[in-house]
Amino acid sequence: MRAAAFTELVGPEGLSIVERPTHEPGPGEAVVDVRACSINRHDLWILDGDSAMVSGDNLPFVSGLDVAGEVRAVGDGVSTVEEGDRVVLCPNETCGHCRFCREGPENLCESFSLFHGGLAEQATVPADRLVALPDSVDFPTAAAIPTAYMTAYHMLRRAEVGPADLVFVPGATGGVGVACVQLADVLGANTVGTSSSAEKLATVEELGLDHAIEATDPDTIQAAVEQVGEPDAVMNHLGGEYTDLGLSVMRRGGRMAVCGRTAGGRSEIGVTGLFLGHKQIIGSTMGTQDDLRRLVDLTAADELAPNIDDTYPLEETADAFRAMKERDSVGKLVVTV
Repeated sequence: MRAAAFTELVGPEGLSIVERPTHEPGPGEAVVDVRACSINRHDLWILDGDSAMVSGDNLPFVSGLDVAGEVRAVGDGVSTVEEGDRVVLCPNETCGHCRFCREGPENLCESFSLFHGGLAEQATVPADRLVALPDSVDFPTAAAIPTAYMTAYHMLRRAEVGPADLVFVPGATGGVGVACVQLADVLGANTVGTSSSAEKLATVEELGLDHAIEATDPDTIQAAVEQVGEPDAVMNHLGGEYTDLGLSVMRRGGRMAVCGRTAGGRSEIGVTGLFLGHKQIIGSTMGTQDDLRRLVDLTAADELAPNIDDTYPLEETADAFRAMKERDSVGKLVVTV
């Protein structure tokens, strides 16, 4: 089978289409004919050599978390899916026996990790991580859901966002940013989002963004947000200087969920405003398999339409990563097989 493998950790130029052997499913496993797999900033960090998860010793490495396709074969002991089923993968990998796996939620697992291997014609996956896909949800749309929309949905839940809340989304045009805007809209909340591009913001406004701010400078953004109001919650997938910015604009008792580090892995914050304002900073990673089921149901019911900026055939996977690296896209980039 063909796979889009990372052969050098030097950015998109380090990706090659290679031949790899097909696999037979082992006990508890399923082999999925991949029809679509979206890419994420997580994959790009690996390809850029900016992830401790993968080193040169692991090459060639096939990434790709968000798999949608059809079950080709199942291994012994599998009863949850069968050959021919349309499925989407929950990419969570958990130990299944630690305190947090027993008590939930599963994404608190002490050994939490993520599936890789979806950028290929076939993927061998844990069968119990497959979620049934209704016929009304096509494969590229399904592949857009797991990482970005699970992450956004869990952040909104952790920050207790509800109807009429004002939600601040810095970097509202990336995969997680767009997902936060769309899901906040589903919840009945209002959003204020930022980007350096007026054109991109216009696209996100069509997807439900209520207040658009074309800026990247934190002081400029703060003044613009304050003109809109005091956010009840901040969805921070950027990290870096945007953490202190989020704290500064939030109302008293506000809540910020942090899930990423695109703008920097370290943040300086004003501690005085944090404790005097009774504000909260909440770490959040991915979501749960039940979250994914709920998101698939919302999509099937036409209450959510995950935004896909563009699709690429497997042999053009490097171009998809170039588009992500150059920040040319709004929403998800999906590789189709």
